[in-house]
Amino acid sequence: MLVLATPGVAWADTEQIVTVLNNLRIWVVGIAGTVVAVMLTIAGLRYLLASDPSETEKAKTALRAAAIGFAIVLLAIPFVEILKGILTYE
Repeated sequence: MLVLATPGVAWADTEQIVTVLNNLRIWVVGIAGTVVAVMLTIAGLRYLLASDPSETEKAKTALRAAAIGFAIVLLAIPFVEILKGILTYE
């Protein structure tokens, strides 16, 4: 009974974790990059077609949000590299 109650060591292989992180990064950056491109296109069209000053401000806000999203997507790549460095440190 004591053997069943004692938790076993559950160490994960760091190579598997790095592979998962790489695959996750590829998917997240691909999807987020596509969303950012669509947001930039829509915001740019809204800015070009805006006739009212309030619509122009809404378009500028959308462009700013898309730029922030683009920066976050770009920062995802070094963030995953830092995580890989921490996990594979020997």
